[in-house]
Amino acid sequence: MTTTKRNKIIYWIATLWLALGMTSTGIVQLLRMEAEGAVAPPGVYGIEYLGYPVYFLTVLGVWKLLGVVAVLVPKFPLVKEWAYAGFFFLMTGAIFSHIAVADPVIELLPSLLLLTLTVISWYFRPADRKIVSVHQ
Repeated sequence: MTTTKRNKIIYWIATLWLALGMTSTGIVQLLRMEAEGAVAPPGVYGIEYLGYPVYFLTVLGVWKLLGVVAVLVPKFPLVKEWAYAGFFFLMTGAIFSHIAVADPVIELLPSLLLLTLTVISWYFRPADRKIVSVHQ
């Protein structure tokens, strides 16, 4: 197997898992708006537990879903860079939020997994998904 083919396989596995994780958590975060009168979903409890306002779930959910679209669609390498940066900031923020409230390490694992997938997907992305630098 060539290095290029191996890198493409690593990229797509990491990217699809990343997209699945960000999509599922983004949807959970957005669904809280439709659950009026129902028992609050875990996202609401979790965001309040970490000390953030509930409306923050909407911001996070929208950013995650837009980021998934940006990472998956072809072209637009600059938008992809911003999406990867956003995922990186979201996940490091989640990790440090859990550390700030003295959560056990097990609570960091979902965010740490998504952070790892973000870095792997970014690192192994194909050349046509990177910003081309032109030196003068």
